[in-house]
Amino acid sequence: MADENLVVTIDGPVAVLRLNRPAILNALSSAVMKDLVAALERSDEDADIRCVVITGDDRAFAAGADIQEMAEATSIEMLLRDQFALWDRIKRTKKPIIAAVNGFALGGGCELAMMCDIIVAGDNAQFGQPEISIGVIPGAGGTQRLTHAVGKAKAMEMILTGRFVSADEAFRLGLVNVVVPAEKTLDEALTLAKEISSKPPLAVRLAKETILKAQESPLHEGLEFERKNFYLLFASNDQKEGMRAFIEKRAPGWKGT
Repeated sequence: MADENLVVTIDGPVAVLRLNRPAILNALSSAVMKDLVAALERSDEDADIRCVVITGDDRAFAAGADIQEMAEATSIEMLLRDQFALWDRIKRTKKPIIAAVNGFALGGGCELAMMCDIIVAGDNAQFGQPEISIGVIPGAGGTQRLTHAVGKAKAMEMILTGRFVSADEAFRLGLVNVVVPAEKTLDEALTLAKEISSKPPLAVRLAKETILKAQESPLHEGLEFERKNFYLLFASNDQKEGMRAFIEKRAPGWKGT
């Protein structure tokens, strides 16, 4: 499926969502975000899709929000527009999301990449939160997720100066999972997505939920949440199949139930 803002392709169990505004470096307008969220929700509801990859093009994953939409808005207009409600729906996606990032991932683009569960970066990627340079601060989670990812000191530096970091520095800081040659970024993301897709879907879903819980909870709450999800999986057919296959020394056949 393709439209003005987004190209969606299916590669086996993986949905690939490609941002498609190359003339303005895939700026994240409200229309783009609506299309992206709708595609994510369709993928979440499709039992044949087990992982999602979000990507852009060689020049940019996404170079930020569409500033023209916001430049003359008032505080009340922004409040009523409530643009970040769409971003909250991304957070509710149950299936793993991998960002395949080449070129610029700035502002909202960096925030979108950080909302994904794994980031594969091409060696030409650049990450940053340069909102300070246009008189605002990150609004889609950048101050929070970047601090969780790289620590207070580096997040403070990046956000207060608006400086970008290279893919290699982002890797050293723990912001991205792996750096590969730019021409291999999508292939690497697809390989990883297919590996995840080969695992039992219910366990993958609950593992994702539990890891995300760790970012938002004190240790004792996270441990309790983990334990309950561990026990819950013993009600699944996949748990029985996985353990029997291990004992019988054969490959498991996952059903997602």
